[in-house]
Amino acid sequence: MRISEATLVLRGFEVQASIGIHDFEKAAPQRLLIDIELTLNSAARPEADHIDHVVDYDFLRTETAKLLTARHYELQETLCHDIAEFCLARSEVRHVSVYSRKPDVYPDCESVGFRLMASK
Repeated sequence: MRISEATLVLRGFEVQASIGIHDFEKAAPQRLLIDIELTLNSAARPEADHIDHVVDYDFLRTETAKLLTARHYELQETLCHDIAEFCLARSEVRHVSVYSRKPDVYPDCESVGFRLMASK
């Protein structure tokens, strides 16, 4: 079997975040949904069926949560860039897609968001 690409996916990570430019967004944390996809350098089968032989997706959740609790973000664009930077700092990652969306800002929209794709 020939596998051409391997992608690690974190979809629908829901967090309470201090993000936004409006006064009501600065007054209290709001719901934020984040999707991250990492395209890995290797699509090879892991050497062993053990977490040490793959990219552990826990780091995506942990590092993203750290970013969101460290400060207030004015813009989703800035947050997505920061997430992309820590993902691409991993040697195993060659491409990242980050999508952040705020589902509760406007009553007539499912969500408003920003998507970023970056490569090494």
